[in-house]
Amino acid sequence: MMRAGVGTREMRLLRCWNGWHGLTLAWATLLAAAGCCGGLKGAWAADWNQFRGPAGDGRLAEADLPVAWSESEGIVWKVPVNGKAWSSPVVADDAVWMTNATEDGTRLSLVAIDAASGEVLRDLTLFEIAEPAFCHDFNSYASPTPVVADGRLWAHFGSAGTACVETRTGEVVWSRQDLLCDHHRGAGSSPILVDGLLVLTFDGFDRQYVAALDAATGQTVWEADRNIDYGTDDGDMKKAYSTPLAFEHAGRPQLVSPSAVATIAYDPASGAELWRVVHGGFNAACRPVYADGLVVICIQRGDALLAVRPEGTGDITGSQVVWRAGKAAPTRPSQCVVDGNLYMVSDTGIFSCLDLATGEARWTERRSGRFSASLIEAGGKCYAFDEDGGSVVFVANPERFELLGENILEAGCMASPAVVDNDLIVRTKTHCYRIGGG
Repeated sequence: MMRAGVGTREMRLLRCWNGWHGLTLAWATLLAAAGCCGGLKGAWAADWNQFRGPAGDGRLAEADLPVAWSESEGIVWKVPVNGKAWSSPVVADDAVWMTNATEDGTRLSLVAIDAASGEVLRDLTLFEIAEPAFCHDFNSYASPTPVVADGRLWAHFGSAGTACVETRTGEVVWSRQDLLCDHHRGAGSSPILVDGLLVLTFDGFDRQYVAALDAATGQTVWEADRNIDYGTDDGDMKKAYSTPLAFEHAGRPQLVSPSAVATIAYDPASGAELWRVVHGGFNAACRPVYADGLVVICIQRGDALLAVRPEGTGDITGSQVVWRAGKAAPTRPSQCVVDGNLYMVSDTGIFSCLDLATGEARWTERRSGRFSASLIEAGGKCYAFDEDGGSVVFVANPERFELLGENILEAGCMASPAVVDNDLIVRTKTHCYRIGGG
């Protein structure tokens, strides 16, 4: 069925073939949705347009990012960002975009910074909330990362509101505040684009569901209740914060969305359930990773870390779970897969590398720090930013932990970094930085 919005698969492909400049964010979104990550991360460098980058996996293989920096070295620009917001920056059309919020959640906004100069281009109020819902101090009222494509940006603040903005003019194209759930401790799941649909995740205290809106109009196309037996009436054990991942496996498009107790794969076009894996646990926050025919899922408690072959229908727990692991698994920082190896950092600073095919540990390195930001990888170098201002740069080497550098900024990171050209865009608790050569 043809839909208005970011564009259909055929329209995007046609746009791409109209020349080099046709390689727009829509092409990046299509490749990510189709699982064609390798082609995207080659010579065709796309904007960092969503949580964890153009393919949603934290990787941009061709970028040559810096290794060393400090407050007095390697800083292209540093811009203060008032408020409290843990959403990650995204980059499109030479601008860095971030959602923002006041600490009390009464103003939800959107900030744009010129990627070259650091000049603040826009500070748009999207929603004013008279009585914000409760948000835990560890979270913020603007934790979901926006997504941008084809001159439009979609900002999501959980049940407080979702808006589509024209990036050139700052005009709000549409907004909604009727997609409700009690997040109980604040929202965290980021929106994603899949074939003209904006997919939103609501794993709340009272209700748990996934919704897909027409990206152009904001109208609901489908909703899917989780329909999970959580084994408890405690809504705190039903919450989750994960961002789904869309890809194509064996010719079947699927949208894999972790939740408490189970992970469910949906048909992106209709919301129909394709398969599920029951793993226990709650508070899923890591974005799943798809590589080499496997989906890696992280969750707090339960099985903690497992790899699933995304095949079959119904409950595939007993047939398609390839391996499980629990030692040093993260609950918040998403991982990276490089050349068949899974690299990760736990919330408490344990770095490790696992063989993706078997789940066997190749090495483990304990370091200091508390981590919420997801790993990114570029040119064989991995980057981990902690909550207190530190960062660790290490080689994606399956044989041993190989440290390249450790760096300090004034404030720590809850947000994951972005990439523009060969530079890092880093949002700390107080500022946004461009780090590198400019």
